[in-house]
Amino acid sequence: MLPCFLAQKAADTVTLIPVRKEGLDAWLETAPAATAAWVRSTGFAAEPGTTALLPSADGQLDRVLVGVGETLDLWSFAGLPTTLPAGKGEASYALDDSLTPEQATAAATGWALASYRFTRYRKATKDLPRLVLPTGADADAVDSMARAVTLVRDLINTPAEDMGPADLAKAARDLGAEFGAAVSVIVGDDLLARNYPTVHAVGRAAAKAPCLIELTWGDTSHPLVCLVGKGVCFDSGGLDIKPAGGMLLMKKDMGGAAHVLGLARLVMAARLPVRLRVLVPAVENAISGNAFRPMDIITTRKGLTVEIGNTDAEGRLILCDALAEADSAKPALILDFATLTGAARIALGTDLPALFANDDQLADDILAAAKETGDPLWRLPLWQGYAKQLDSKIADLNNAPGGGYGGAITAALYLERFVTKGTPWAHIDLMAWNTATRPGRPEGGEAMGLRAAFAMLSRRYPATA
Repeated sequence: MLPCFLAQKAADTVTLIPVRKEGLDAWLETAPAATAAWVRSTGFAAEPGTTALLPSADGQLDRVLVGVGETLDLWSFAGLPTTLPAGKGEASYALDDSLTPEQATAAATGWALASYRFTRYRKATKDLPRLVLPTGADADAVDSMARAVTLVRDLINTPAEDMGPADLAKAARDLGAEFGAAVSVIVGDDLLARNYPTVHAVGRAAAKAPCLIELTWGDTSHPLVCLVGKGVCFDSGGLDIKPAGGMLLMKKDMGGAAHVLGLARLVMAARLPVRLRVLVPAVENAISGNAFRPMDIITTRKGLTVEIGNTDAEGRLILCDALAEADSAKPALILDFATLTGAARIALGTDLPALFANDDQLADDILAAAKETGDPLWRLPLWQGYAKQLDSKIADLNNAPGGGYGGAITAALYLERFVTKGTPWAHIDLMAWNTATRPGRPEGGEAMGLRAAFAMLSRRYPATA
């Protein structure tokens, strides 16, 4: 059991009572006169996320009214771990028994995600309260999701000095060891020998050698599901160097890799009946005498030649080799995650990942799962009218079309060229970072689209008892 939970109530466990704004008056009418007077005096109006602390006759904290919205979801109680009194770490709380099993599981998951803290470099300065695991909650589902999101957040939050390509490979090996998956890593110049030229070209200038990480798991008779994640452990922009402000958050540019490892963890923990294959091209886009240059031409794994229009459009370069390899095995579907374009953030903001797909049914399934799980995505088009922008006069493709318009779409169109028509493929272009703290979602690395993707896979490939 996660440390943020208790298995049963203690003598001093405080009860949490969810109250909707429209139901507050009815609750007050049934409460003792002194309690109702106290609540009214605090000005508590049951706005979502607000609380009213109710004392017992001897002055101890006895109950807490929690304002909730029309529906109880993952985030309804997620503000509580960081705002409720924690005492000396012994304080515990319990939800009343009014929740359905689905609501109980969501509430517990939200509590667990809100209890996350990144403590690799600094110890926590405040103890957090614990929650008695709500009646009816699926403890295994809560534990699995919390551990997967923690993995994603920890990997993204770790600075590039300690999260280079070899460190990502170690994270994959550790994950593989936990679930009995096979992990192999192609490193440095072996990438050229094994025909991953764009991964090598982007990463060759860094002191830390580039690599391609592969994790495989599951029965070979099951449908093959390939996950591909962008693993740019730091992005200076290369010779088309970023300004200081643009470089500041670039430790998160391996967020796509973190997501596919987190998703792989969920798939393996649930024992979904799939043959899972995870591919992570991991590099640092650095500058040295052997850095790849604007207007260089690279022959990709698929054989297509690419003219380098901008060295800061490196993510699609490393992904194209990995996608070509994923596609070569004729999988049932390919899903990639990448912190790929600023254009997607301009179009949709930082909280809403962009979804592209070459298969309408796959896109519909992901969006339905996103709505159901409250893990939003927004589909953007693979608008073929923009494909000509990828043309080069001297190569098959240019990696960075000029003009500055529709950048998220042209990046997705570039990736699409490395997936065979008829192979269901979806591409998620995401921020992977909370720019400010919200309930359950602290500032820093974040899993976005992870719950939606897992829900989609769980429905396509339901686990058997």
